[in-house]
Amino acid sequence: MNFLSRLSLRSLLVTPYMVLITVLVLVIGWLFYHTSRDAVDDWSGQLLTETVERIKLAVDKHVSGSTEVLETAVPQGWSPPVFSGEKLAGIRERFWLAASVHHDPNDYVYYGDVEGRFIGLKRLEGEAVELRLRDDTERPRRIYNYSGPRAPLGNYVEEKRIFDPRERPWFKAGIRRDGHAWSPIYIDFKTFELVSTRVRRVNDADGRLAGVVATDMSLNQINMFLRSLSLSNNGVAMVVELDGSLVGVSRGDHLRLLEDGSHDRLNALDSPEPLVAGAFAAIADQLPPRGVNASLTTAFKDRDGRPVQLGYSRLQDAAGMDWLVMVAIPRNDYLGGFEDSVKQSLILALVAALCVVLLGFGTLSVITHELRKLALYAWQIGEGNYNTGLYTERDDEIGQLVRSIDEMQHRLLTDQLTGVANRVAVNRRIEERISSCRRRGDDRPFFVLFTDLNDFKTVNDTYGHDVGDIVLCEFAKRIRESLRTDDLIARYAGDEFIILLDNIEFREDAETVRRHLAEALNAPLLIRDGQELVVAAAVGIARYPDDGRDVDSLIRAADQDMYGHKSLRGSGKS
Repeated sequence: MNFLSRLSLRSLLVTPYMVLITVLVLVIGWLFYHTSRDAVDDWSGQLLTETVERIKLAVDKHVSGSTEVLETAVPQGWSPPVFSGEKLAGIRERFWLAASVHHDPNDYVYYGDVEGRFIGLKRLEGEAVELRLRDDTERPRRIYNYSGPRAPLGNYVEEKRIFDPRERPWFKAGIRRDGHAWSPIYIDFKTFELVSTRVRRVNDADGRLAGVVATDMSLNQINMFLRSLSLSNNGVAMVVELDGSLVGVSRGDHLRLLEDGSHDRLNALDSPEPLVAGAFAAIADQLPPRGVNASLTTAFKDRDGRPVQLGYSRLQDAAGMDWLVMVAIPRNDYLGGFEDSVKQSLILALVAALCVVLLGFGTLSVITHELRKLALYAWQIGEGNYNTGLYTERDDEIGQLVRSIDEMQHRLLTDQLTGVANRVAVNRRIEERISSCRRRGDDRPFFVLFTDLNDFKTVNDTYGHDVGDIVLCEFAKRIRESLRTDDLIARYAGDEFIILLDNIEFREDAETVRRHLAEALNAPLLIRDGQELVVAAAVGIARYPDDGRDVDSLIRAADQDMYGHKSLRGSGKS
């Protein structure tokens, strides 16, 4: 009371408000910091999951082509290769085609039988071929170089040592099981790249073992893909085997140089990159069970005690591949600058509150307004609404944070080449549309369209990938210009596009859109130097719920309908 009695009337009136505003600023700042931090944590967890799934998709696409290679070389149910006469020429041609299916990375296809004979064909530059043949089990292999699938063999060079395929690890891996299998990963002594071999047992007409067909696959592209990812400044992405042996890593080495000059594989736990070792150590004792391929998230602390967010998933296939995909990003990469900005804002707010009460109220109002928008945006993302956007005119740290989150969300859902939505975006939009129908208890129809370019690989092979990119961009532009503003177009994969007609209920209207779209897509386009190129395209239609009640079934139905239209056009029917 004595203290209050010594205050002037002005001080007595102003002091409580200054104290109140100071307390409110501190409380609001604390709430703002923690709410925003939780929102960023939620968003970053989703980003980690999306990045892990993207890596899994890229790796699966890289390794899955080897199945087609083996089936082209020695199809299931066919007689084992014969090493003589005209049949040898047929084998050479089939192996040439097999090595062309996925020239990078599966450019080498080979076969060894139970008698020790061997044939291997490696595609070189252009149509150049190196053939390794051992049709006489008493002699070494002969190496032929020629061009084209059926060129005469001509001169050869004979190896000095006897090569018996039955003693090789790939042959032993192939005879252990029916169907496809992977050999252990090894280091190529010439290129110092990691290589794995996909093998398949070949039986004769009586079901007895005849031999093993195989193709080598370099894993270097996986490492290159990881290094091309746009992660945070200190983030790391990696693919490892279950024992921690690195397949590829976005930062640092996955091989180590030994004292004798040879190379050895590096285990994640022995990596000089602390984040690589820490990430694997965090989950080494709690790996996802076999058969569980869902992406998971967790957190751990690095050597300095700073929190790190980790996304990971198990990547498996029927041939025995069993790897881990992991992405680790220090939490400070998301919040470091933001925390510094919050501290500065709090200090400025306290000074403003002490100097001018009204300015403190105004500052508080602005911060609360931005907080509400950011919290609402975070809540919408948490509820699965990825189509929302956040706009702010602020140029300070809060505005930068808002725009950074909005920009990263946009990049996550946009195809970088064509500028249209990507596969993740269209899948989510269709899932949201289906979920909306289920919540309302009705089945208001909508349509999904599927289209791709006929013989797009020929365009790339003939004119180059730069022209292929121009064709894809023009293809997306024509689709976008042929649709309404509220229709969604997305690049699904490669030359495939998905269109969601959300507000069309009748098939006749969808057929009209199909015809209009087909006319636009089949018109000639200019590629370079005034040259015209005609890339034909057909459009498939699927109607919800008649043709499917989930995303996969709708897209599959539209894809099948597209191929039906291609068949009709090919037969001259309309």
